[in-house]
Amino acid sequence: MLRATVGSVEERDEEQEDEGEDELRDGGVPFYVNRGGLPVDEETWERMWRHVARIHPSGEALGKEIRGATDLPKIPVPSVPSYQPTTTVPQRLEAIQKYIREFQYNHTGMQFFEIKKSRPLTALMDIAKEMTREALPIKCLEAVILGIHLTNNMPGVERFPLSFKSQFSGNHFHHIVLGVHSGGRFGALGMSRREDLMFKPLEFRTLMDLLQEYDAAYRGYWHTLHKVKIGHYVSHDPHSVEQIEWKHSILDVNKLTKDELRKELERHTRDMRLKIGTSAHPSPTKDRRNSMGSPLRGPGSPIRRISRVERRPSGEKKVLEQNSSTDMNGYQIRV
Repeated sequence: MLRATVGSVEERDEEQEDEGEDELRDGGVPFYVNRGGLPVDEETWERMWRHVARIHPSGEALGKEIRGATDLPKIPVPSVPSYQPTTTVPQRLEAIQKYIREFQYNHTGMQFFEIKKSRPLTALMDIAKEMTREALPIKCLEAVILGIHLTNNMPGVERFPLSFKSQFSGNHFHHIVLGVHSGGRFGALGMSRREDLMFKPLEFRTLMDLLQEYDAAYRGYWHTLHKVKIGHYVSHDPHSVEQIEWKHSILDVNKLTKDELRKELERHTRDMRLKIGTSAHPSPTKDRRNSMGSPLRGPGSPIRRISRVERRPSGEKKVLEQNSSTDMNGYQIRV
């Protein structure tokens, strides 16, 4: 039932800055976060259907039709990928992306898994395991957490968060993917309603090449890419209590020349390489690990604050011409 497409809402705000709010907005359109865990409680369930009735052209009728149906097909649970020893890294990443895609993009207006970026990695991996069991539709930030979980057993593949802020017709939109690096090549895993804003094969020589690929995709939807945030490599230890560094570098791409942007990305790449081999935070003891549990099933996991590395400046602002997309009579192209 939950996999029924019940409307089109904006890409979730991957920042989710105010974690105390149930209703969040991205591009001017609201979406909700399920903060009560699973199974979904009655209040959250009813709020989702009210949201459907509000935003879908035939939402109220569609909701009654779906909720009153007695013969809805059973949705299969996707199988976690398994590999032969001879399976190459690019083939494994493609299999992981196919698995993520089988969850389907969440159009319900209700984010089923609450992702708090300040949680330690071990708690986020508990949520990823919850995703594999429940097999509910997901959006971009959930796909990043799932991608980290599925690549933890691939030590030759480094992972890092890569997020975007774009603008169309006066509204801002946020998106995030999981960048990957292996064998001297970059790629990405992710989820989006747009085919060319998620998976990228492991074939880009530099971070600049990968970023330009996404920039071209945004321009294809008349979106102007304003800001890119790039994190550090994520630990492969699923029991690590360190936090993911989501934005080591913050780049205002529309204020940088091409050469300045390339230098910033080369500097970030060097910073990421330097992190490899540095001592990570130890895993929690057995007793502590048992006490943390899944944040969706019990009390919240303890938050451990970790100082961040100084962020990179993104250069001086340049004067830009007004984007012609503001003449689209208020229509929003969603990415």
